[in-house]
Amino acid sequence: MNKGELVDAIAKKASVNKKQADEVLTATLEVIVDAVSSGNKVTLVGFGSFEPRERKAREGRNPKTGDKMEIPATTVPAFSAGKSFRERVSPPND
Repeated sequence: MNKGELVDAIAKKASVNKKQADEVLTATLEVIVDAVSSGNKVTLVGFGSFEPRERKAREGRNPKTGDKMEIPATTVPAFSAGKSFRERVSPPND
């Protein structure tokens, strides 16, 4: 599903027009990106959490030459699915 298909689904489910659904989706994503990029965690109960995570510096290899190289430390965005989301995707075996 791409963004256009998601907007269509939101518009249908929420009984709003596509323009309104697109504006709300875009604003939501911008707020999440702004919060995570400034170091905050965003938690949507039942859905999941978005947060920045620190990656340590590590040694890697250039796949072309095989030479060792230092990969610097960096901050990356991370998503952790909530319990309800995980159980919906993969129901527990009873």
